[in-house]
Amino acid sequence: MTPMLEAAATTRTPRRTAPPTWLVVVLTCAGQFLVVLDVSVVNVALPSMRTGLGLDEQGLQWVVNAYAIAFAGFMLLGGRAGDLYGRKRMFLVGLGLFTLASAAGGLAQEDWQLLVARAVQGLGAAVLAPSTLTILTASVPEGAARARAIGTWTAVGAGGGAAGGLVGGLLVEMLSWRWVLLINVPVGAVVLCAAAWFLTEGRAGDGRRLDLPGALLVTAGLGTLAYGISQTEAAGWTAPATLLPLLAGQVLLGAFLAVEARTASPLMPLGLLRVRSVSSANVSMFLCGSAMFCMWFFMTLYAQNVLGYSPIEAGLALVPSSLAVILGSKLAPRLMRPVGARGVAALGTLVAVAGFAWQSTMTADGPYATAILFPGVLMMLGAGLAATPLASLATSGAAPEEAGLVSGLVNTSRTMGGSLGLAVLSTLAASESAGSATPQALTEGYALAFRVGAGVLAAGVVLMWVWLPRRAARVP
Repeated sequence: MTPMLEAAATTRTPRRTAPPTWLVVVLTCAGQFLVVLDVSVVNVALPSMRTGLGLDEQGLQWVVNAYAIAFAGFMLLGGRAGDLYGRKRMFLVGLGLFTLASAAGGLAQEDWQLLVARAVQGLGAAVLAPSTLTILTASVPEGAARARAIGTWTAVGAGGGAAGGLVGGLLVEMLSWRWVLLINVPVGAVVLCAAAWFLTEGRAGDGRRLDLPGALLVTAGLGTLAYGISQTEAAGWTAPATLLPLLAGQVLLGAFLAVEARTASPLMPLGLLRVRSVSSANVSMFLCGSAMFCMWFFMTLYAQNVLGYSPIEAGLALVPSSLAVILGSKLAPRLMRPVGARGVAALGTLVAVAGFAWQSTMTADGPYATAILFPGVLMMLGAGLAATPLASLATSGAAPEEAGLVSGLVNTSRTMGGSLGLAVLSTLAASESAGSATPQALTEGYALAFRVGAGVLAAGVVLMWVWLPRRAARVP
C-alpha cells in the first residue's frame, strides 16, 4: 500500500455510533405526537375552514376523513416498507411528506386543494407512524426499559390526541385556521433535520421486494371499508352509499388474504396472526380504540353544544384528562413487573369502564367536576394503563424482520377501531336524539354512546383475561 493510501485509510471517517436512547425516544415520540395531533386538531377549526374556503357539510366531513382513511389504509404498507427499505429512511420519507402536505394544506386557496393535502398528510403519517414504534423497540432492549420507552411513546401519542382541541382552539382564535396545519411545518422541519443527523439506519428485512399486489389490495380494502364507515353518519347503515363500499371493502380484504396465502414474499405473513400475543393484543387494541377514541369527540360536543363552553374552554376542561392518560401510560410499566402485561391491560380497561359508566349519567346542566372532570380522568387513566401493555405484547410477539409490520398493525387496529366505533356510536347518539338539537336531547344521545362504550370495554376486559398470554411469544 502506498503512503497516500495508508494515510487515507488511517484518516477514514469512523462509522457514526448509535445515538443515546433518550434522543431516540424524543425523536420517535415527536413524530408520533404530530401524527396523532392531526387526527383531532382540525375539528375545532372546521367552522373557520368552511367560511374561508366555502366548504359544504360533506366537504367538512372529508377534511377529517381524508386524513383518517389514508392513514389507516396505508399503515401496513408503511410498516412493511420500513422492514424492507430501512426504518430511518421511511421515518424521514413519511415525516417529509407529512410536513410538505401540511404546508400545502395551510396555504390552500380552494376546497379541493385542502382535501388533497389532508389525504397526502394521511399517507405521510401512515409511513411515519410504524417507523416511530419500530425504531423505538429496536433501540431499547426488551424488558423494563422497553416497557418504559413504550409507555412514554404511548403517553405522547395520547397527549397529542388529547391536546388537539386545545391547540386547535388557541391557534384559530389567536391566528387563523391555516395555522392548525402550518404549525406542523417548523416542528416537522426541526425533527426531520435532527432525525437525519442522529438516527442510525436499521432494517431487519432480507432484501425481498415489496408485495405490491398485496399492498394495493389491503390499502384499497381498508380505504373502501373506512369510506363506508364514514358514510354511516350521513346516510345510515342501510343506505346503498354505505352498504356498497362496506361490501366492496370486505371483498377486497378477502382477496388480499387469498393473495397473501399464495405469494412467496407476502406483505403480511398469515402465520403472524397465529402468534397469540400479536392477534390477541391487536383485537384488544381494536376494541379499546373503538370506545376510547370516541371519548374526546363526545366530551367536546357535550361541553360546547350542551354546557355552552367555547372551544378554548372545552380544551381546557379536558386538560386533566390529558394529564391522566399520560400518568396512566407512565404507571403501566411499573405495574407490569409485579402484575404482568395481561393484568395491567385488563385493570386499565376496567378503570375506563368505570369512567364510561359514570359519564353515561351526564345531565344537561351538570357541574364540571362530576360531568367532565372525574369521569374523564377515569376514562383516560384507564386508556393510558391499557395501551402500553397491549403495544408491548404485540411488538414483543414478532420476529425482528416483522417488527415494522406489527407496529403498523398496532396503529391500524387502533385507528380502524376508532373509525368504526365513532361511526357506530355517532349513529346511535343521533338516533337517540331523534334529530333534536335541544340540550336535553343531545345529552340523552351522548349518554347512550357512553353506555354502549362501557359495554364494549367490559367485553374487552373478559377477552383480555381469557385470550392475552401471560408472557409474550416469539415467532419461530
